[in-house]
Amino acid sequence: MSQTLVSHDPATGEVVWSGAHGDVADAVTRARTAFPAWAARPLAERIAILERFAELVKADTDDFAALIARETGKPLWEAKTEVATVAAKVAISVRAHAERTGERVDAAPGGSFALRHKPHGVMAVLGPYNFPAHLPNGHMVPALIAGNVCLFKPSEKTPAVGERLVRYYHEAGVPADAVQLVVGTAAEGRALTSDPRIDGVLFTGSSTTGVAIAKALAERPGTICALEMGGNNPLVVWDTDRLADSAAIIVQSAYTTAGQRCTAARRLIVRDSVADPLMGELLPLIDRIRVGSAFDDPQPFMGPVIDNDAADGLERGYAQLVEMGAKVVRPLERPDAGKPFLTPALIDVTGLSGLPDRELFGPVLQLRRVADMDEAIAAANDTAYGLSASFVGGSEDDWQRFWRESRAGIVNRNRPTNGASSAAPFGGTGMSGNHRPGAYYAADYCAYPVASAEGDMPEGSMAIGLR
Repeated sequence: MSQTLVSHDPATGEVVWSGAHGDVADAVTRARTAFPAWAARPLAERIAILERFAELVKADTDDFAALIARETGKPLWEAKTEVATVAAKVAISVRAHAERTGERVDAAPGGSFALRHKPHGVMAVLGPYNFPAHLPNGHMVPALIAGNVCLFKPSEKTPAVGERLVRYYHEAGVPADAVQLVVGTAAEGRALTSDPRIDGVLFTGSSTTGVAIAKALAERPGTICALEMGGNNPLVVWDTDRLADSAAIIVQSAYTTAGQRCTAARRLIVRDSVADPLMGELLPLIDRIRVGSAFDDPQPFMGPVIDNDAADGLERGYAQLVEMGAKVVRPLERPDAGKPFLTPALIDVTGLSGLPDRELFGPVLQLRRVADMDEAIAAANDTAYGLSASFVGGSEDDWQRFWRESRAGIVNRNRPTNGASSAAPFGGTGMSGNHRPGAYYAADYCAYPVASAEGDMPEGSMAIGLR
């Protein structure tokens, strides 16, 4: 394996970053040494450092966004929204830490009963490429506030963004060994998760990798494991006369970030009586989507997918569905075979059975027409995933039934499947997560509760069973 890692601009193929692979064993050693001092700092001091981090990120918005756009290919407007979420995460995490891991002391005769929280120790944070700053930051900020130290392995496709994020932490005052960048590929990821000195693994990425992490940690139940994985997410459109609004919700759900969101809609389930009028609004809107490079003027709605390998895989997955009988409504096209730009695709899979239950991580949306609510809910739940679902239109009773019977950690009404709030828990069921939701609930896996019975002085008595 090469000891130099290189990342490229997906739109141009130009080199964005190159550097050496990290030394996992050395990084863990230094992190273990750094943990006691960081954990011992007063909470107010740790919070003040993270607040400085937020200010540094905000002050550097334009440059940071440009780097994200270059390395991921996402449009500059979208990269700027990612930078904003990175900075906003601090205030949200401070509030969540106080609310979910606070201290309570109750008076008792001769002493008290107390509830406090402790950090776990050394946390391995494994980040994805689609939101290379926002998503790992969503683990690291609450972890650092709680007193943990972090070893951050960014996606091998976005090391430059990972390096910049760590630089902001250090400039704000987080000690160098308390947040470390560990550059590498799957080999470094496996080395991190297999090191017994790691106290927690916080992962965002594919279900395949998440399952492998869970297996690697199966014999280490004391290692905290938070898995935020993929989704084969349904969007159901029911009776509504707001067809233009519904079409906009569909496009935002399926094609934002070129479909490279774990919460993106993959399956569009539509009541038969609504389908044709809805297509009359949806198809012209799809045709208006501008696909282009991050810095184009005017700005595109979609950039490329992350690289040619990803584009190749999406083309294969799309072709398989067409071979199985899917009707092409809007094709998946690749204008330049040497670059990973793809057009937004819509295919009709109504009546087909045996379709693969997988996350096509790109701009491919599958349409299924259904007759009634029973069929709609069955279709929505026909997946091993359970991250996000959305219900558009319908009556209040329809919505209540969908919310009650749908299996997902995020269930929206008249809103896109994506764009989840950082001020709410984020996670899913089945192959989408392991019941450790992140975002606002990240505080739960960044600290553990400690109950204490505390006497003012030693007192003890034994009244039964003595000679």
